[in-house]
Amino acid sequence: MLDILPELLLVTGIVFLFLLFILNKTLYKPLLAFIDNRNNAINRDLENAGKNASDVAAYFKEVETILSEGRDQAHRIKDAAMNEAKEKAAHKVESKRAQLEVQSEALFKQLESDKVDFKNHLLANMPLFKEGVSAKLSHI
Repeated sequence: MLDILPELLLVTGIVFLFLLFILNKTLYKPLLAFIDNRNNAINRDLENAGKNASDVAAYFKEVETILSEGRDQAHRIKDAAMNEAKEKAAHKVESKRAQLEVQSEALFKQLESDKVDFKNHLLANMPLFKEGVSAKLSHI
């Protein structure tokens, strides 16, 4: 029934070994090399990603320092501008106050001279007022 033929067994073994040799050379070695290269590339990318993460953290820190310096400089500029504006406003107020004081002194002098003139006019017209008042009283 089943006979084992040594020649056929030997030829089948040789064909099997030859097939393994061909498959190893054309399929398994390139496939394993591709997988190794891929694993190496993944590891290298992970390493680079770790370095990039530390670089990004350093850049964020640098950006924060630049922003804080910018904010400080902006505050200094704003404070300087505010102080300058306050000084200008104080100077304008003082000059306007001095101008108004001069005007008020001139006005008071004018009022004083008008008062004296009015008093002299009233004193000059006093006899007329006395006659008018006596005439009114006589009619009552």
